[in-house]
Amino acid sequence: MLNRYPLWKYLLILIVLLVGLVYTLPNLFPEDPAIQISSERGDATVDERQLERIQSSLADAGIEIKDVESSPTSTLLRLGNPDAQLAARDRVAAMLGEEYVVALNLAESTPAWLQSLSASPMTLGLDLRGGVHFLLEVDMAAAVAQRLEVNASAMREQLRDERIRYRDTRIDGRTLTLTFTDAEDRNTARNLISREFPDFQYENLGDGRGAALAMTLTDQAVNAIQDYAINQNLTTLRNRVNELGVAEPLVQRQGPDRIVVELPGVQDTAEAKRIVGATANLEFRLEARPDTPDSEIETLTFRNAPSRSADLMRDVIITGDQVSNANRSFDENGRPQVNINLDGTGGTLMNRATRTNIGRNMAVVYIEHKTRDSVKVIDGEKTVVRDPYTERGIISLATIQSALGNSFRITGLDSPTEAAELSLLLRSGSLAAPIYFVQERTIGPSLGAENIKRGVMSVQIGLLLVVLFMLIRYKVFGIFANLALALNLTLLVAAMSMLGATLTLPGIAGIVLTLGMAVDANVLIFERIREELRTGLSVQQAIHAGYERAFTSIVDANITTLLVAVILFSIGTGPVKGFAVTLSLGILTSLFTALMVTRAMVNLVYGGKPVKKLWI
Repeated sequence: MLNRYPLWKYLLILIVLLVGLVYTLPNLFPEDPAIQISSERGDATVDERQLERIQSSLADAGIEIKDVESSPTSTLLRLGNPDAQLAARDRVAAMLGEEYVVALNLAESTPAWLQSLSASPMTLGLDLRGGVHFLLEVDMAAAVAQRLEVNASAMREQLRDERIRYRDTRIDGRTLTLTFTDAEDRNTARNLISREFPDFQYENLGDGRGAALAMTLTDQAVNAIQDYAINQNLTTLRNRVNELGVAEPLVQRQGPDRIVVELPGVQDTAEAKRIVGATANLEFRLEARPDTPDSEIETLTFRNAPSRSADLMRDVIITGDQVSNANRSFDENGRPQVNINLDGTGGTLMNRATRTNIGRNMAVVYIEHKTRDSVKVIDGEKTVVRDPYTERGIISLATIQSALGNSFRITGLDSPTEAAELSLLLRSGSLAAPIYFVQERTIGPSLGAENIKRGVMSVQIGLLLVVLFMLIRYKVFGIFANLALALNLTLLVAAMSMLGATLTLPGIAGIVLTLGMAVDANVLIFERIREELRTGLSVQQAIHAGYERAFTSIVDANITTLLVAVILFSIGTGPVKGFAVTLSLGILTSLFTALMVTRAMVNLVYGGKPVKKLWI
């Protein structure tokens, strides 16, 4: 019989629409403005007394607190008014001082029954939801110094292997200087080193006991080191952001030595700042023997016990760069540890160093580059000056029981949080050079709310115009098309919510375009039905022929648009991808609603019934 669907097809359409409705619902529950409090190191939270003081202070300022949520590492205060969010953050930050990080947040308010179905609202981009914007500067001088440290360690090992005596190593800017006992050793060392290290300009200094070899990096070598540093840091930061699970992040180079990081809609801005800005790395060194010359010894303290110290060799066995994977776990006593896997080179170096030093202690040194701001008077004006400094501390000093290979573990960590962050940093890759925050900007919800308001208004205006046109032009069939249009918008929102796609302003433009394209398919069908009626076909035959004969044209037109959207997504970045995502999903939902949902409604109203005239 013409224009009748089997029962299973009606049930399928109904199930799809019900699922779409359920997964659209979380978007109707707006997020609560909130502030999040966590410690600078991320391993503690505020106590009850501090929390009471905070609540009392905010109440005195007229700032309403809807709810307080505490976890082992942070405290979340849900606020009643988004306009009070900035004031609340500044007030709490002033109370707690520099030991805590107070960050803006937007907390989900999805009901528990929807969360049990894994239903969550759409992720909004930085231009709609807000987020954080970091401008980071790569310390190029430190990148050169680190490369020189590595070269100096390799040179010292080479000289020891050839039994060439040297006295001291000094690094100044881009110049590495080795001091020797006499000119003969200096000349022998120069012939040996120059073959292995061609990126230096060599100069002999002094004679006799003051004989020295000055090695200065060439301009080409310095440029190569700096390019490598910025590119490696870009890769590392992207890996770290991916570990945070941020949707549609932006990590890109700006100028010769700066990197921009934008994290839209982050749930934990405090953690994001710690992870993105962390410059931690590891070094594995042997403990010095009693007869080791002072020039080859560096004394370091333990991170968790500053009163303890140990004398370590300056030469580094491996660094965090050779770590291929790292995961947090617990040892047999329940203490946190990090399981390390090394790459091929790192495993070879570790095995070579440990198999000849069984019974000797090996230290794991934790290195962190930081800055402190100080106010100085320059030319009569107060200026904030950033002073970089480096903290080195021993986190583990253990006896080598047997030769180590590609896998081993690090113990001696303070907390599970520290172990988790250390494993994340090592897993995502270490920074080739320290980075410092030049600018930190939190984009609050007020700007995003204005963008959302205007975006929703544009969708409403477009939807209203389309609805009026379809009603005037196609009457009853216009009602079918408008109902399908509303269902199409519901399915599109549900699909974006289920897939975790990010909605941006260009994405809203894609939704508006989708609304037009959705009724375009109905227009083709309805006009085809009119043509068939004019040729003298019966109502039932005209409806059947209209849907069947318009099908090919509709699919062809939408497939070509879908291909363009896929190309935009594959080669585009940022806003272009956001537009492509909504356009692609909109095309698929439009095909479903135009070809199946409207047909189902037409079949239910007209199918199998003696109809003499269509209101179309």
